[in-house]
This record gives sequence, C-alpha cells and structure tokens, in this order.
Amino acid sequence: TLGGEIEDEAGRADRVLVSVGGGGLVAGVAAWFAGRCRVEALEPALAPTLHAARAAGMPVDVAVAGVAADSLGARRIGDIAWAAQRQGFIAASHLLDDAAIRDAQRRIGRGRRLAVEPAAALPLAALWTGLVQPAAHERVAVIVCGANLDPASLA
Repeated sequence: TLGGEIEDEAGRADRVLVSVGGGGLVAGVAAWFAGRCRVEALEPALAPTLHAARAAGMPVDVAVAGVAADSLGARRIGDIAWAAQRQGFIAASHLLDDAAIRDAQRRIGRGRRLAVEPAAALPLAALWTGLVQPAAHERVAVIVCGANLDPASLA
C-alpha cells in the first residue's frame, strides 16, 4: 500500500529509494510499481542481503554488523523480495557505509526536525553522498520510515 500512498500524495514517481533489511518493504513497493518506475534498494555495507544475493544469483547468508544490526540486520534476503528482484522490479542495489548513514540521520534531525532510526536515513544518505544521482527532471520518492530508535544514538 505504500506505493499507492506515494502515488496518491505525490503523483507519478520516476524513481523510489527504499531501505532494505530482509526485503519486505522493497518487495511490496517493487510489486506495486511493477516496473512503472525505477525502484532502487539501499543497504548498509555491513548488512548487504540483497546486494550479496544479486552478486551470487541467489539468496545467501551475510554477516551483519554496524548500524544495520538494530533494524536492517537480516542475515538473508527474503523469498518474496528475491522474487521481486528476479522479476526485474528492483532496478539496482546500493551500499552505504555507516558514516554516511549516521551523517544523514543527524542531518534529518537538524534540518527537518525528525528523529529517525538509521534505516530511515539510507534514502537521503544515497542522495546526499551522490551515490544516487537522479536526472534534473526526475521525480524521486524517498521512503523514510522506521521506529527503532535509541535517542542516545542521536547525541
């Protein structure tokens, strides 16, 4: 339903950026859009479940460490997310390091007055670091969601 909410609130998106742990959220978003826009997966470098599966051609177990351990700490991509990947609904998978994720988390807090968990910061981290560089005319939706936050981590 999140894909539908994006369309209802903002209209057509050319690209949607989604954080990935086990892959449930990206699978649902990718299935909704079903190739009508570019869905890109964002993962912490220290928990690359989808990225590793794409490289191996099948789901594989990965080690999990860093900021990912709190909310994106799945050891393997889920079956439904892998099916969405195999159908071509997930256009790309990008990895971000912990420093970029934490920096984005702080920027969101300072600039937008939102306290978000690290997982929620990945889409903006991908844009702010230049890892994802949309064309000037593209409409980009970023999904900033998650409630697994230790307030002490924002200090």
